[in-house]
Amino acid sequence: MPRRVVIDRRMTELLRDDESGIARAAGLLREGALVAFGTETVYGLGADATNAAAVAGIFAAKGRPRFNPLICHYDSAEAAFRDVIADDRALVLAAALWPGPLTLVLPRRPDCPIALLTGAGLDTQAVRVPAHASALALLRAVGRPVAAPSANLSGQVSPTTAQHVLRGLGGRIAAVLDSGPCSVGVESTVLDLSGPDAVLLRPGGATVEAIEALIGPVLLGSTPGAALRSPGMLASHYAPSLPVRLNAETVTEDEALLAFGPALPGAGAVFQLSETSDLTEAAARLFEGLRVLDGAGMRGIAAMPVPYVGLGLAINDRLERAAAPREV
Repeated sequence: MPRRVVIDRRMTELLRDDESGIARAAGLLREGALVAFGTETVYGLGADATNAAAVAGIFAAKGRPRFNPLICHYDSAEAAFRDVIADDRALVLAAALWPGPLTLVLPRRPDCPIALLTGAGLDTQAVRVPAHASALALLRAVGRPVAAPSANLSGQVSPTTAQHVLRGLGGRIAAVLDSGPCSVGVESTVLDLSGPDAVLLRPGGATVEAIEALIGPVLLGSTPGAALRSPGMLASHYAPSLPVRLNAETVTEDEALLAFGPALPGAGAVFQLSETSDLTEAAARLFEGLRVLDGAGMRGIAAMPVPYVGLGLAINDRLERAAAPREV
């Protein structure tokens, strides 16, 4: 997995989008490294979506304070729909608008190989097929779904050239595949099809008019209090059903322990985020841990302290949301 945290642009390879460059980029992604690549919308910061540690590296490189769901990129609709459940609306939209700047949020299949961190622990996943020759060639070469938010530091302007990426992320990632300027220049449209209504979560390169012409009316925005399903939305993430107690220094036998570092004694069930207190490992295992402990038959989850540095900021944000008072 990527460990390049010293800001030195010489550490980031600038690859041409020829056969050799695409092969090198694909190899790095399969090894768990981070590679930025151009699409028709903006440059994405790619990681193997099935590798939780690689996905955690995206959040570390971007400096994201929260674990937002990430969009998975595929080389075909057929490949995407092996990981998510497509209804008739999705099939119609994919046939007409993929490849293209449209992202669909759909339920995960039970055997979906995508890391839970990629979708922020939710039972849905955002997927798309980009309309860019180099991106599609890269995705075919990788042979796995590639998670890719915009390739910029969190809060900064999305990049539309390789040089934009290097100015923000040079030295933080393994490589940039330079495929020239992006033709659309704005992010993809995100459409939630996980429920009975089609809901526009983010406007973008595919127009609402084009979508409605194919599947009928689209609602604007998300339901207040609904789970966050795409980038750019403000809402809560997956929350366990059990109450969560933060900064635990002791634990009882009827509690499940979410451990970070040497585990506290006495818990009825334990899930270890990282025995060596590695924040990247902890981020990669966080959502799996919450789900495992939620089903452990205990009265609550005791979470050991995690430092508020680096990825610890995002981990603590997620834990604080999980521990927040529940609406009744």
